[in-house]
Amino acid sequence: MGVSEMEKSGFGSNRFPKMVVSFLIAFFLLYMLSMAYRSSTFDLIGEFAKVHVTGEMAGNVSRASESEDKHSSHPERVVVDKLLGGLLAPGFDEESCISRYQSSLCRRISPHKPSSYLASKLRKYEELHQRCGPHTESYNRTLKELSSSHINGTTDCNYVLWTPANGLGNRIISMASSFLYAVLTNRVLLVDHGTDMANIFCEPFPNTSWLLPMDFPLSNQFYGLQSGNVQSYGQLLKNNNMNISTVSQPPPFLYLYLSFNNDEYDKLFYLDQNQGFLQNVPWLILKSDQYFAPYLFLIPSFQQELDKLFPDKETVFHHLVRYLFHPSNQAWGLITRFYQSYLASAEQRIGLQVRVFNRKASPIKVVLEQILGCIKKEKLLPQVDEEKHIAPPSKNKTSRAITIASLYPEYYESIKNVYWMRPTVNGDVIGVFQPSHEEAQQFGNNIHNIKAWAEINILSLSDVLVTSSWSTFGYVAQGLGGLKPWILYVPTSGQTSDQPCPRAMSMEPCFHFPPNYYKNGSNRRRLDTVPPVPHIRQCEDASTGIKLVND
Repeated sequence: MGVSEMEKSGFGSNRFPKMVVSFLIAFFLLYMLSMAYRSSTFDLIGEFAKVHVTGEMAGNVSRASESEDKHSSHPERVVVDKLLGGLLAPGFDEESCISRYQSSLCRRISPHKPSSYLASKLRKYEELHQRCGPHTESYNRTLKELSSSHINGTTDCNYVLWTPANGLGNRIISMASSFLYAVLTNRVLLVDHGTDMANIFCEPFPNTSWLLPMDFPLSNQFYGLQSGNVQSYGQLLKNNNMNISTVSQPPPFLYLYLSFNNDEYDKLFYLDQNQGFLQNVPWLILKSDQYFAPYLFLIPSFQQELDKLFPDKETVFHHLVRYLFHPSNQAWGLITRFYQSYLASAEQRIGLQVRVFNRKASPIKVVLEQILGCIKKEKLLPQVDEEKHIAPPSKNKTSRAITIASLYPEYYESIKNVYWMRPTVNGDVIGVFQPSHEEAQQFGNNIHNIKAWAEINILSLSDVLVTSSWSTFGYVAQGLGGLKPWILYVPTSGQTSDQPCPRAMSMEPCFHFPPNYYKNGSNRRRLDTVPPVPHIRQCEDASTGIKLVND
């Protein structure tokens, strides 16, 4: 029988929906299979990426660990501890001070962790500073004491006011010492930064300021503060024949003159029996250019507390300077631009700080010979090959970046030429850089101080550090970086020495001009005869000085 056109049409209409349904089912199955394949592919990619990154980090850690040789060729920088082991408090506005939590990304990881007691003490101090800081009710009430001839006993906050003396390095080490004294005596530290230190540091304490208000009543007297001031503690002791018990009423304020040229009466501050009287004086106005923290360890009433704060004696300044001093955003910009341009890709970073106090007594040629002698004797850098012009191919060559910090350009130019004109004997690639050369130290210059602060921080990013004897600039760099430096003896007699740069016994700064005695009970002994305690030693670079070391 034939099939009519109507039947053909009916057959086609029944078949079409089936085809559509079949197509949709097939499409759905293909879609589900493709999604499953895509998911498994991404899982594989994700696992590969995870393994790759973990392996790379592990490789970095492994390479860092392997290279922790004599000169820490490429120390570990993988793990980031923004709070520095509990040293820093969380909760700051990060944008207002980028360096506070980011400096750890650039600097070698410190093996020195703060004690839990120190971290707890710092949190308590921060609470005290918030309660007693500038323009608080307690501050305003204590401020009224300054206009009184005697203390009426209504204050609940006492203060140490730090005032500046000498260069930036001296200021930083003395501020750190003053803060430690404030913590030990339950006082609040306020600092007078003036105009030449504006916008160098971030605020160190949360939700408050450590800057002395500009309208402080006595601020116009600070710059004339010298030894023998009639309102100084030393003069008060002198007037009372060094018997403080004869003073009937503590004054509302006293000056503490603790700079390098203080006299024998000013140094009586360090006697334990004179500390009790100071506890009753609301305002102590302190002027110093010294790292006087080591002598606080010789004051019996402070020793127990200091032992709990710092079980590791050579980390005192390391912890204090990293806690207090964070580069402002302006300074951090200088630091990071130099770091990213010249240091970030180097496998080893070497810092060389050259401080010459008298260019006539220390001619450039002699100082340069001393520097090169230091590098050769301590094997801080590979020697150059005097017979070849091109280094042989080597798979093990290391890239090294040297940062030279000096007021003068000649040392940089000479060392750069040494490693430019000839290859190294082992094929290592040496880059030599200098951030600035100001020619002279400029007191009262804000931009000069910002540059100096930037260079101190750049030096602290080193794996190997050489500093100059007596230089507080170098002290701050080694403290920030947690580095035990080689100390370059800058020759002053026109002759180099057989020991151009011995290794420091600790990373602590030197207290250049301490009292030349200490008291143990009723016994008074000279400091230079025998160490009074196991963790106090004579400085390597200053025969008159003392420094903290591990027992």
